Amino acid sequence: MFMNSLRWFGLSDRGRFRPQNEDAFLGMIFNAQEAHLLGKAGGSELGEHELVFAVSDGIGGAAAGEFASRITVEKIKKLLPKAFQRTGGGLESGASAVLAELYTQIHASLIYLGGSYQECSEMGATLSLCWFTQDWLFFAHIGDSRIYHLPAAGGMKQLSHDDTYVGWMFRNRQINEREARSHPRKNILQRALGAGHQFVDPQVGALRIQRGDCVLICSDGIVDGMFDAQIEEVLRETTTAHAGLNPAETLVRTAVEQSGRDNTTAVVVAVH
Repeated sequence: MFMNSLRWFGLSDRGRFRPQNEDAFLGMIFNAQEAHLLGKAGGSELGEHELVFAVSDGIGGAAAGEFASRITVEKIKKLLPKAFQRTGGGLESGASAVLAELYTQIHASLIYLGGSYQECSEMGATLSLCWFTQDWLFFAHIGDSRIYHLPAAGGMKQLSHDDTYVGWMFRNRQINEREARSHPRKNILQRALGAGHQFVDPQVGALRIQRGDCVLICSDGIVDGMFDAQIEEVLRETTTAHAGLNPAETLVRTAVEQSGRDNTTAVVVAVH
């Protein structure tokens, strides 16, 4: 039986104007017995192990945003392997429930800390997460970080929905991409983890993966600096098996050079 394998690349930059980096990203490989963090670049076969990647953008004044995104990825490291064990080593039958519960627990932790410490008041985070099994990608999302899917046949698609009014207008074709990028309310979130929100209702979905697919998880700093067509072009040029390039580095460096107004993070996962 053919075994899919993954190559991944991750990079984060605080940008040209922000004093600290409130983004965080995670890569982890695990099964029912063990879990290990991944480096910023690497490769692995899928099969006995499964892999998860995530990007979180913190919200809050002073250092609260940075703290919130770090808490978010730390919770993933602790909670997902336990959920994996509870499902008997497979997500196919209960992915939506497992991921929804993960987001609920992270949300509760951020709300608790925000209510307990003045310096953490109103802190919160976005979270875009991708879980790769042998044949499937399960994803979950809240906020305005993004998940893109670029199939081998072409035609990049944004899997995640921006939790903003501007994102809603764009999805309903009331404004175009250029208007969405320049809209004064583009960064006002309607949903996030923590940040004073009473309920959390993440977007959850699944996608069958195949050789040649590419997935990008990124913070809004990438989108602030690059149009979708340019993102797709970079991914197509850098993720072929013999390209020898780092797509995350190319995306981050390009976005910072063309904007750099926000923290900028990209995690690229290619299926080979």
